[in-house]
Amino acid sequence: EFDIIAHNGEAVVVVEVKTTLRPDDVKNFLDKLDHLKDWIPRYAQNRIYGAMAWLTADASAEAMVIKRGLFSIRATGDSASIQNDSAFTPHAW
Repeated sequence: EFDIIAHNGEAVVVVEVKTTLRPDDVKNFLDKLDHLKDWIPRYAQNRIYGAMAWLTADASAEAMVIKRGLFSIRATGDSASIQNDSAFTPHAW
């Protein structure tokens, strides 16, 4: 199960949404990304990027998201913003 999958030709972005982001959530999502091309063969030739969207986060969890090459998306009111800095390079599966 994936919360959001966006596909634009060559790239696929998979988003996991959490109310409170914890380190175990990050580990579980990374494991799911490692298996995505096996579970959904139509994406086998695509570059896969991961993102985690959250309302609140343990500081260690947000740092883990960024360190592992995932986009970090913080929900704020009626909007959301990407928390990664301009030097961030996403990991592709």
